[in-house]
Amino acid sequence: MQAARGASLTGDENGSDLDVAPPARSRARHLALFAGVALTAYAVDVVTKVLAVEKLTDRPDVELVGDLLKLHLVRNPGAAFSTGTAYTEVFSLVAVAALVVIVWFARRIGSAGWAVALGLLLAGVAGNLTDRLVREPGPLRGHVVDFFMLPHWPVFNVADICIDVAAALILVQVYRGVRLDGTRNERDESRA
Repeated sequence: MQAARGASLTGDENGSDLDVAPPARSRARHLALFAGVALTAYAVDVVTKVLAVEKLTDRPDVELVGDLLKLHLVRNPGAAFSTGTAYTEVFSLVAVAALVVIVWFARRIGSAGWAVALGLLLAGVAGNLTDRLVREPGPLRGHVVDFFMLPHWPVFNVADICIDVAAALILVQVYRGVRLDGTRNERDESRA
């Protein structure tokens, strides 16, 4: 946008507004979106795990969509695909570090896409870490509650869905050339 006599209102002397940081008000809205997504997704994860343990313990599989989607309770001591079951404490400490890093980067959020992506990532990591902290056999060694079962795929939970969706959204933001602070690379502007 330009004012009288060609002076730019939003960018540098060339009229580019690609690297202008969003105003503080906009940043506050993005942080609120980040926090809202994180808290909502985390709550959904915790509630569904409590319900899964309550309703599915010692019960046969519950078919939701025929053989395509079933509820099947599993307690997973490892990481994705039940790998590394002997390293539960290490996964717990890595998750704590990941939470710190996500919150650190969240201070710079300048776009709704990044706010939703990092909010979902925080919720997913926090949801599975909560299981590792509070479930049997004890702190840092607790087993993660998984209960969604697809054919030929490991059993998973809401936190896992949040992490996967967050990863996809992060890839979309990177492809679009949107930086964490909401600015864009000049060469990436043509793809928007």
